[in-house]
Amino acid sequence: MAAKYHLKKASDGQFFFNLHASNGEIVLTSEHYAAKPSAMAGIESVRNNAQREGAFELKESTSGKHYFVLKATNGQVVGQGQMYGSRASAEHGIASVKRYAPDAGISDDC
Repeated sequence: MAAKYHLKKASDGQFFFNLHASNGEIVLTSEHYAAKPSAMAGIESVRNNAQREGAFELKESTSGKHYFVLKATNGQVVGQGQMYGSRASAEHGIASVKRYAPDAGISDDC
């Protein structure tokens, strides 16, 4: 299976996408967008920003889990990683996004 962005429509009518690695695992989930073209622009933002130095920020939740956010050049969060048990696992998630984001295809489930 190749890496893919899965574009979906939420129950509230908003749009979002998940970036799936080649093994099918979700490595990044987007913010919600009011319109489909905005979500498509969000995919392009992930593609462009995943390779940018300083675009990822590692965080720790109140429960001690680790995750990351991907920010656009304006500082807006365009996607978030899953919760991981360790910082090293979250860093591996970042590496996966960097690897798959630029060339992943798009599956439109809307």
